[in-house]
Amino acid sequence: MTTAFDPIDLPGTRLANRIAMAPMTRSRAGEGGTATALTAEYYAQRASAGLIVTEGIQPSAVGQGYAWTPGLHTAEQIDSWRPVTDAVHAAGGKIFAQVMHAGRIGHPSLQPDGGAPVAPSAVAPVGQAFTNEGFQDFTTPRELTSDEVRATVADFAEAARGAVAAGFDGVELHGANGYLIHQFLSPGTNLRTDEWGGSVANRIRFALEAVRAVADAIGAERTAIRLSPGNPYNSMGDHDTVETYTALVDALEPLGLAYLHVLEVGEQSREVTVDLRKRFSGPFVLNAHTEGPTDHRSLGLVEDGVADILSFGALFLANPDLPARLGSEGPYNAPDPATFFGGTEKGYTDYPSR
Repeated sequence: MTTAFDPIDLPGTRLANRIAMAPMTRSRAGEGGTATALTAEYYAQRASAGLIVTEGIQPSAVGQGYAWTPGLHTAEQIDSWRPVTDAVHAAGGKIFAQVMHAGRIGHPSLQPDGGAPVAPSAVAPVGQAFTNEGFQDFTTPRELTSDEVRATVADFAEAARGAVAAGFDGVELHGANGYLIHQFLSPGTNLRTDEWGGSVANRIRFALEAVRAVADAIGAERTAIRLSPGNPYNSMGDHDTVETYTALVDALEPLGLAYLHVLEVGEQSREVTVDLRKRFSGPFVLNAHTEGPTDHRSLGLVEDGVADILSFGALFLANPDLPARLGSEGPYNAPDPATFFGGTEKGYTDYPSR
C-alpha cells in the first residue's frame, strides 16, 4: 500500500515523500521585490517536505497584486532567489516557484505609473487590496489588448526561464484563487468576444497557451499548474465548472507536465476532484477540503488513490517539520493569522520544530 511517506517520481524530479508545502503569500519581500536571507531560512526550515511550492511570484511588474510580494522579472530578483534554492537543496528538499499574475486583484498604487490592474475584461472584483498603505478598495481593471495577452503569455515563459536560472526545480503556474489565469477561465470575469473569450474552448485558451509557453521554455517535466474548480475566492462566480475544467484537464493531459495541483473548495468539490484525477495520468497533487482540520487524518487520501501527493498550507506555515509531525499524529503548532502577511521573523521563521 502506498502511503504519504513513500517517495514518488515526478517526470523530472524524485521526491522523498508525498507531502507538499502549498503556496502561501507571506508579503515579506525585500526592496525591489527580492527574496531575502529570511526567505531562504523560511523555506529551508521546511525542506523535509517532498516538495515546496513557493508563494506566488509575479512574472512582471503589472502582475503584482499585493504589497511586498516577490518577482522573477528582473536580474536582481532572479539572483536573489539563488540563495533560497541553494538552502533548500542543501537541506535535501525540492522547490518549485509558483508564478502568479494577479490580474484584476490589485490596486493602482501597486502598478507601474499608478495604472489600473489588467484583466481579461473590465469587471471589478468586490473587496479590498492589500497595499503599502494598508487595505484599499479594488478598482475596475483595464481589459488586456490582444497584443498584451500574447505579451503576458511570453512573460510567464520568461519568468520560468528566470526560475530555472535561479535554481528552482520547476515552475507551478497559478491558475486558481481568482487570479489572472482563473479570470480567463471564468465566464463571470471573461466577457471577451475574441479568441480568448466566449466558448469553453476559447476561455481555456489562455491557460493552455501559458502552460505550453512555459513547457517550451523549460521543459514540460518542470512545468505544473494549480487549479481550483468552483472556487468563489476573490469574487469569482463560475457556473460551468465541470465543463470548463474537464476540457482544460483533457487538453493538459497529453503535455507530460510535472504535476497537476488541485485546490478543493467545499464538500461538492470531491466529485470534481475524482473526475479530474481520472483524466490526468501524471502526478496529482491535492490540497484537500476536509470536514475537520486538514492534518494526519487526510493522509488516507494517498492510500485510497484520490491523490498522489497532498499539499498543506497553514499547517505547514506553523510547523516547519510537518512531515514528522504528521507521522506521529501531532502535536501541531497553531498558526497565528495576525502574522500571515507582512512583518518580520515573528510568525515566519520562529515557529519551533520539535
